[in-house]
Amino acid sequence: MNGRVLSLDAFRGFAIAAMLLVNNPGDWGQVYAPLLHAPWHGWTFTDWVFPFFVFISGMAMTISLARRAQAGTDKSALLLATWRRAALIIGLGLLLNLIPSFDFATVRIPGVLQRLGLCTLLAAPIVLWCGARGVALWAAGLMAVYAVVQLCVPVPDADGVVHTGVLAPGKDVGAWLDRQLMDGHLWRQARTWDPEGLLSTLPAVASQLLGALAGYVLASSRQPAEKAMTWMLAGLAALWLGQVLDAWLMPINKSLWTPSFVFAMAGWALIVFAALYWLLDAQPQPLSRARWARRLQPLVVFGMNALFLFALSGLLAKLLYTLKLDDGLSLGRHLYQPLLDLDIGARNASLLHALGFVAVMYAVAWLMHRQRWFVKV
Repeated sequence: MNGRVLSLDAFRGFAIAAMLLVNNPGDWGQVYAPLLHAPWHGWTFTDWVFPFFVFISGMAMTISLARRAQAGTDKSALLLATWRRAALIIGLGLLLNLIPSFDFATVRIPGVLQRLGLCTLLAAPIVLWCGARGVALWAAGLMAVYAVVQLCVPVPDADGVVHTGVLAPGKDVGAWLDRQLMDGHLWRQARTWDPEGLLSTLPAVASQLLGALAGYVLASSRQPAEKAMTWMLAGLAALWLGQVLDAWLMPINKSLWTPSFVFAMAGWALIVFAALYWLLDAQPQPLSRARWARRLQPLVVFGMNALFLFALSGLLAKLLYTLKLDDGLSLGRHLYQPLLDLDIGARNASLLHALGFVAVMYAVAWLMHRQRWFVKV
């Protein structure tokens, strides 16, 4: 495990490319259904993206901490370094939420980077000191605690009506907790709840710990084909367990990050990574590996600077729609209008805009890769 794992970079690149695609349509009212989150229960392709990032973070954490521990770094020092990185990621997320108005009175406190940083902060000591069995037990325990709290604790909704075990928008325990602690600083589209709320961080940490378990397999001495088969079988089992929990416990729901969602998304992550690992790292034929490496090179390029590209894309998207030209329309609208004029249909124009945004960000990623500029947090 002394060199880079090409498939892990490609997997990370797949996740960031997908996130750029679903986050930047030309018109949010004209988007194909798979490129939107499920309205509430259920899942779409878009619901893959964030849990894949969390899962990948767990895999990378296992490998990174193991390498540095083998090099003689003290575990306490590793923990502090990981916590500093987590704090930096949280701070970057808050900064992006502040742009462009810097209104501290209404800024949204939760967010994608905030959740990723908080999961890293909580998962790091577990991965450092607990071993594979302990990590698995912690993941199961966090999901169990979350399920018990959500299903058994009575709380009032935004109108003061008390509910127990109701998993409707704004009526669950997590939404109540967020209103108590961050009222006025939640997702603007909802205001009474947040898809990256505090309570659902518990199962999100479980997602990262499942990624850490996959990382243990990657770092093991097993044969590459055996590793790929292990992930594939584990992925199928996780998908099955997700469906069982969806029927018997709590529905698959990204906004609530339910245990069924944890297993369903971990299952897909394992299957996608197993396929990439087989194509790029495990095939016994070098020529075939080289051929697939060329075909999947764009994903690898994206994956080498994924966190930087995500932050840059968020900043660029905000600038496009806050910078107004002389006619009062935003720069983004001016760039989108020629696509509407192509007469290819509003949804296709919106999709073409998203693909163009991905292409621009790939140009940045390719230039950084060519110059060997790698931004690490």
